[in-house]
Amino acid sequence: MKIDRLVSILMVLLDKRRIGARELADMFEVSLRTIYRDIDAISAAGIPVRAAPGVGGGFEIMQEYKLDRRVFSTDDLSALLMGLSSLSGMVRGDELVHALAKVRSLIPADRAGEIELRVNQICIDLSPWMGSGGIQPCLELIKGALQESRLLAFDYIAHHGRKTARTAEPYRLVLKGSRWYLQGYCRSRGDFRLFRLSRMSNLRMGEETFAPRDAPKPALDFSEMLETLQTCITIRIHKSVMDRVLDHCAYENFNPDGDEHYKVRFPFIENDYHYDLLLGFGAKCECVEPPHVRAEMRRRILAVAALYDGEAEPPRANP
Repeated sequence: MKIDRLVSILMVLLDKRRIGARELADMFEVSLRTIYRDIDAISAAGIPVRAAPGVGGGFEIMQEYKLDRRVFSTDDLSALLMGLSSLSGMVRGDELVHALAKVRSLIPADRAGEIELRVNQICIDLSPWMGSGGIQPCLELIKGALQESRLLAFDYIAHHGRKTARTAEPYRLVLKGSRWYLQGYCRSRGDFRLFRLSRMSNLRMGEETFAPRDAPKPALDFSEMLETLQTCITIRIHKSVMDRVLDHCAYENFNPDGDEHYKVRFPFIENDYHYDLLLGFGAKCECVEPPHVRAEMRRRILAVAALYDGEAEPPRANP
């Protein structure tokens, strides 16, 4: 059971007089069985949750109950604060500020120092080192469209640089691997799509609203597919690019090759992304095998070199 969901359910119960199990399941996108387990866990923690049967029934907390701050352990509160703080760096808004304030209000005075120390031991900053400065305005606009069920229109750069105009019903913001995506129903494609925010431009929210559909959860785990597509090639690298290669390959795959170089078993898929990745290491990386990947690398290098065979165009005079 996720502690963040338990705390969220508890906050809902404290805020509302009564709420049904189905409404909670829809709110948190889990099964009824999961909600019942969560309610049992909250009750086991000493919080008196009462189930009211019949029409209009549901779960409620006894009205005279006051939340005991000792319900949550130091680890629970530290994990919540770290998670909320990491998101607040990328998603600004009153809702996160209020959530942080609520969690901080649960901290007993005698444990404040210990919890602050725990939180400061791990720093999670999901914002990029550079670039993507236009993501924040997009996030705020999309959040507004999600809340009001309003259509979004934007230009999108798809594979191979194809630029298309899209109109989509927004359903979910997704943060995956430090990149933001919008899950929406694309009106032009007639299906659900994941759009990377960095590839969107001219984003605008229309006046038209839509009736929400049953949106499937986005497929975010491609490990099984990668296992079928991915192979290992052998590359020889200079030690000066070792730190960059380690971003894509485990240290156990490195074997010394003389004093200055390493031979590396490198995970590879035969597509533009991975070829461009190897080219990005420049002359400090050589594909040793297999022969057909080595030959393709040579072809691409010659194509780049051909761009520089002619004389460079003279600089244009300033008007």
